[in-house]
Formats: sequence, C-alpha cells, structure tokens
Amino acid sequence: MSNGDGQSLSAVMSERRHLINLAYRLLGSLAEAEDAVQETYLRWYALTRKQQQAVESPGAWLTTVAGRICLDQLRSARARRESYVGDWLPEPLPGPALRGPGAADPADQVTLDESVGMAFMVVLEAMTPAERVAFILHDVFRYPFNEIAEIVGRTPGACRQLASSARRRIGAAEGPAAPPAGQSGVVREFKEAWEAKDIGALIGLLDADAVAIGDGGGRAVTFPHTLEGAEEVAHAWIEIANRMDGVLTFHESEVNGQAGLVARQAGEIVTVYAFEVAGEKIKRIWAIRNPEKLRAWQAD
Repeated sequence: MSNGDGQSLSAVMSERRHLINLAYRLLGSLAEAEDAVQETYLRWYALTRKQQQAVESPGAWLTTVAGRICLDQLRSARARRESYVGDWLPEPLPGPALRGPGAADPADQVTLDESVGMAFMVVLEAMTPAERVAFILHDVFRYPFNEIAEIVGRTPGACRQLASSARRRIGAAEGPAAPPAGQSGVVREFKEAWEAKDIGALIGLLDADAVAIGDGGGRAVTFPHTLEGAEEVAHAWIEIANRMDGVLTFHESEVNGQAGLVARQAGEIVTVYAFEVAGEKIKRIWAIRNPEKLRAWQAD
C-alpha cells in the first residue's frame, strides 16, 4: 500500500469516533449506533478505488451516509418500539470509572456532555426522525442546513424549521437544572435515604410531581406503569429496598455524564438509575434494567 493510500485509510478510520458520537445521539442506543457506523464503513469500502478517490471529503461523505442510515433506522424504530414490552428508554452510558477491561475501544466511546444527558435523550425520543436528525446535526454538531438537507431529503429552509421545532420541544421540557455538584449531593442523599429505608427523607428529596419510569424490555422485572408523585415513587423505592435487602448493593456512578446510581447483584450491574434534578429536588428517575442495554456496563 502506498503512503497516499495509508494516509487515506487513516483519515477515513479517524472519523469513527465522530460517527459513533453522532449515531448514539441520533439513535439513543450504543449497539444500534455501532451497527450504523459499521454499515457506513461497509458502504465506503464497497466503493471502487476510483470512486473513493473522487470523494472530495471522506469525512463529509461518511457523515452523510451515517446520517441517512440513522434516519432510516429511526423511522423503522418507531414501529419496533410499538411492540417493545413496557417503556423504552435510551441506552445508558457508563462514566470513565466503569470503563474497565470490557469497555469499548476509545474510538467507540461517546463523549459525555450535556447533549447525552438522560433528560435530553428522552426528549429527543419525542421528536420526529427528521426533527431529531436536523436538530442534532445543526445544534450539536454545527452542520449547515444545506448539508443537512442532503441527508434529510428536504430543502435547507425546511430543515431549519425542523431544527426550530425540535428546539422548542427541548425548551418546553427543560427546567432549571442543578449544577453538577448539587446534583451529586442530592443523588447521594437519595441513596442514603434509600439504604436507610427512610421514606420521609425520600419524599423530601423528591419533587411533588416526581416521575419514575422503568425499562425492562420484557427481560427484567420493573414497574408495571409510570410512577407519579413523590409518595408513590418513594413507596416503590422502599418496596425495592425491602424485597432486595441483602441481595442488591447500591453505588454512586456517572450515568450519561451526570450523577446516577447502579445496583449490583452478585457483583454484576443489574440496574442503572439516571436522575433529573432541579434545584434540590429530584424530578425524574429512569431505571434501566433491560440487560441488552447494560452490556457496556459489564466487564469481560
């Protein structure tokens, strides 16, 4: 292989982490993101050498193809999720401390920032596929609307409207978030109250209109319905503590770049808890128990 070919291959492969970051934000699933990126590279290597050399910017080509693949997956995912058992939540991402021997290659790791916070990812799920693609590409990755139009198959003006609509959804859902240190403190207090089975303390840490959602995917037991209100959520957590006393241990952990908790059973992580904290109160708790969504949390 010539030096030129080697440099070209290196340039193409160096786009992998960018593509993984993009695809996770578009799909909400690391497994699906990896599949989308794999398909993107398969299409690149299906080109003849002459076709590859004719591509002015391989990075832009890869992003366009990955965006289209993700858009198609989002459209088909809507039908698949209608048959999903229970509530569907985005796949949670572990922080650096849990990226042990079984962690993904650095090129496959998602950069943890506010655009992968669980609350943000959940709002993305409420968007249409085209809204989500236009918003993520423009507002998160700063792509111009004329390039987004090639991916979405609409005019730049229409893509601008899609991103604007998505932005309104985000604005309507967002409240005043607690600073990272404040959120960590509230989550720690919640863990301590949970372990102490102190229902009064739990209720005091929860917003009056707090909501808890579980995702077991039919593979793990979780809440049969969305829990609403501080008292209902607190009683559910006391029930978990009573039923699993001595079976589960709870640990603080970074989840999608923010303070969260994990539950271990026989040393294995069986539940990941993500939180939305506003002020000094917990507004939402997401409990992900589907083992397929916890693969990134398990060491080999």
